[in-house]
Amino acid sequence: VQLQASGGGLVQAGGSLRLSCVASGSGFSINAMGWYRQAPGNQRELVATITTDGGSKNVVDSVKGRFTISRSNAKNTVYLQMNSLKPEDTAVYYCYAKIQYTGGIWQYDFWGHGTLVTVSS
Repeated sequence: VQLQASGGGLVQAGGSLRLSCVASGSGFSINAMGWYRQAPGNQRELVATITTDGGSKNVVDSVKGRFTISRSNAKNTVYLQMNSLKPEDTAVYYCYAKIQYTGGIWQYDFWGHGTLVTVSS
């Protein structure tokens, strides 16, 4: 299983970006998915999570009303729509997925390589 994140870049404050993360491979199903971020000198922070069917979503208080998480199970993809971006949103964003192999009972955490989001003031 591999997770590939994309969509980061440089944007001015107030702008928008949409991150995507695709899971590839075979013989697995994807349960919860989400996004973390890590700013320079800071610990990795959970930003948003979404359940298997997309019915339950959570975002950290600092991005509520600005960021939206969604997913397409048909495409094995999770998205993070980021609006009204602020300089403090600058970080490397990492996607993750809880993977269950076909026939197995355990879930495993898989991470994508980060994508850098830089918000200029």
